[in-house]
Amino acid sequence: MKDESHNHHDDMSGKNPHWGSTLDDFLREEGIYEAAKAAAVTRVIAWQIAEEMRKQGITKTEMAARMHTSRAQVDRILKAKGNVTVETLQRAAALVGRELRLELV
Repeated sequence: MKDESHNHHDDMSGKNPHWGSTLDDFLREEGIYEAAKAAAVTRVIAWQIAEEMRKQGITKTEMAARMHTSRAQVDRILKAKGNVTVETLQRAAALVGRELRLELV
């Protein structure tokens, strides 16, 4: 029978090369930092658009009509699924009276 008496502190003793590093460091090491950051920003913007729709009482069906697209496409935009473009997010933001700002820093 294998001895499994070691505790979790052994796992945290430095054997893990990522212990003590930040999530950003880990994502950079994995080569996915930019993609993860872009996905996170897209999801936040989509959430903000959905919140603005909720505040204004705009349904997904009404938003689809305003955008001249399908309700399914609005669902994809608001869930940030698939390839949601900056142009699409800008259009959606404008339709709820908001502006999407991008800046190079």
